[in-house]
Amino acid sequence: MKTVLKILFIIFLLWMVIGVYLLNTNHEKAQVIMGLGVLYMAFVLMPTFIFHRYRDGKYKKYIINQNSNKEEENS
Repeated sequence: MKTVLKILFIIFLLWMVIGVYLLNTNHEKAQVIMGLGVLYMAFVLMPTFIFHRYRDGKYKKYIINQNSNKEEENS
């Protein structure tokens, strides 16, 4: 999965570099290329990254657990 993420990130970087180059040369489709790159990042790269980070329950150590005992004492 790390390899897939690295490949997807490299594709994104190359896509953005090509988009910036096309913007600087005033190509007619430059903004379309940049927009598609942002969509690629938002709908392909980020969900893949989030899935990779949060599978296996790695996020559980960052969750604050509120004990039900404390809630009962406050009532």
